[in-house]
Amino acid sequence: MVKRLTILGSTGSIGLSTLDVARRHPDRYHVVALTANMQVERMFNQCKEFLPDIAVMRDEVAAEKLSTLITQERLKTRVLSGEGGLVEVASNENVDFVMAAIVGAAGLQPTLAAARAGKRVLLANKESLVMSGKLFMDEVQSSGAELLPIDSEHNAIFQCMPAGFHAGLENVGVEKILLTASGGPFRSRPTSELVDVTPEQACAHPNWDMGRKISVDSATMMNKGLEVIEACWLFNTLPDRIQVVLHPQSVIHSMVQYTDGSVLAQLGNPDMRTPIAHAMAWPDRIKSGVEPLDMFAVKQLDFEPPDFERFPCLRLAIEAAAAGETAPTVLNAANEIAVGAFLERRIRFTDIAGVISSVMDSVPMPPASSIETILAVDAESRTAAERMVSLTAKKVS
Repeated sequence: MVKRLTILGSTGSIGLSTLDVARRHPDRYHVVALTANMQVERMFNQCKEFLPDIAVMRDEVAAEKLSTLITQERLKTRVLSGEGGLVEVASNENVDFVMAAIVGAAGLQPTLAAARAGKRVLLANKESLVMSGKLFMDEVQSSGAELLPIDSEHNAIFQCMPAGFHAGLENVGVEKILLTASGGPFRSRPTSELVDVTPEQACAHPNWDMGRKISVDSATMMNKGLEVIEACWLFNTLPDRIQVVLHPQSVIHSMVQYTDGSVLAQLGNPDMRTPIAHAMAWPDRIKSGVEPLDMFAVKQLDFEPPDFERFPCLRLAIEAAAAGETAPTVLNAANEIAVGAFLERRIRFTDIAGVISSVMDSVPMPPASSIETILAVDAESRTAAERMVSLTAKKVS
């Protein structure tokens, strides 16, 4: 049976990889809707190839430009705009699967809408769980939605987990989760040189091809901290059962340690099409376009513990995971503002953690009792972060 697909964030790296997998299996997948923020030309080309029923541009001006191009090409694709359009295609009754690949807090509402509508949610937007973990998981359970992780690490853990893990890891013989991390481009760079890091250097990941924001998060290891929070919700566990392991080759994508001493690992080339294809076809397996791993070429696998002095963002995220409630919401909002300021060259790379820490110390963290509370805390945290960025920028200048 052909599965009908919405891709939230189709012009980003995850969206492009998802379309590549779908392109290889036209007999299995039909693209119903595509969404993007402002990349009109790329979206237009995707519409010409995949002929979706609906295309959504978050930016209204971009939507108008796309609509003009769609009309000129005489395509039947309907163009929508704004968050309302994203929510509509995420919950569309004609859709079976939703790839949630919008980066950052902007992806929360449409991803939540997909969960509420009982879709198979292919989750690449980790912020949905970071910001609203309990609410999100409650919606998944009550609607009967399927939640499959796309992050290579969480997908690897999922593949190594036994059946019934949602009932608690201790009930299925799991001792801990070993969450691997490459360490990014600055794993071995002298810490004294990090203050002069440029956005271009921070975005030059040694193994993965990712967007700029996620690449910076990888360089600070905030991305791994957010993954710790996400893993707690995905696998019904606490942060003290999750151990971050630096593994610079990015061949082992994560591991699960069992009480009998066994450790199961998922290995593969660093290509996001592997976890995407796994989640799209699960429980079946399909070709992803990724070459098999050549173990003779790998030769060596290295592991080491993370240095929290070098990566203070990782420490902050683990602390937020332990605190719970809206602490991860504050952390995520402050990080998005700080990373944006760094990419705009307003603050230094080493200022990112300081901005986040200051915001976490100053913003109240009430219980995450409703989506309205979460969004209010998010907004307050962003305001506080902007204020801290301005103060930091003055010191830098």
